[in-house]
Amino acid sequence: MPTPVEVVAYDDAWPQAYAAMSKHLASLLGLAVIAIDHVGSTAVPGLAAKPVIDIDVTMCGPEAIGAGSAALAAVGFAARGNRYDDGVWAFAKTGSPGQRVYLCPPFSDTHHRRLIFRDQLRQNGEMAVAYAALKRRLSAEFPFDGDSYTAAKTQFIAEVVELAKRG
Repeated sequence: MPTPVEVVAYDDAWPQAYAAMSKHLASLLGLAVIAIDHVGSTAVPGLAAKPVIDIDVTMCGPEAIGAGSAALAAVGFAARGNRYDDGVWAFAKTGSPGQRVYLCPPFSDTHHRRLIFRDQLRQNGEMAVAYAALKRRLSAEFPFDGDSYTAAKTQFIAEVVELAKRG
């Protein structure tokens, strides 16, 4: 069954939700964790977003990602696969807010690009407003097609990341 693509106003509770989730993930995944980062739109104060906390967990290596995957599955996360074909494994859990956890190998380009994008939106209010408008338009265009919604944001994200790399 399709999942609705719902973009909502920023919720001041998202940072606290991330903090609790991060603490739980650190405990669950242990010493194999290099870093845990809040990424995605809920990590940008004031930005409209889907009510899902995106978290990148950088692991110490591929074998740690395997063990981490098993640990996440054991506590109710649904495996979503290697979504970017670069060793980043995705997991989702429903709730309010929902959770998406990405187990990333060290030096992951996907993770690095997410941090750049997040930081650019945090630093540039006009860019954040433009991104929010795009997200609202796309959620209306693809109300039950998360893959198309995500794909349609790709060019905007790539342009922001490339602009930051040049700057």
